[in-house]
Amino acid sequence: MLVLSRHRDESIMIGDDIVVTIVDIRGDKVRLGIEAPTDIPVHRQEVFEAIQRENRKASQLQPGDTRDLGKSNPTGK
Repeated sequence: MLVLSRHRDESIMIGDDIVVTIVDIRGDKVRLGIEAPTDIPVHRQEVFEAIQRENRKASQLQPGDTRDLGKSNPTGK
């Protein structure tokens, strides 16, 4: 892990097109501004992990789980 010291309004570059700027520092909280191309997703770690869990869950569907897909009235009524 690279550890850098920065002051408010200072930035770091990640690659050629991602800029992380220190927007504010209040006590033990730091607010970051992140500029990245729209095709690069940027999430907080806990959100990223929740997305990964949901993706794993969706990839483990059982064959019967899709039985009613494509039917106009899946309840059979």
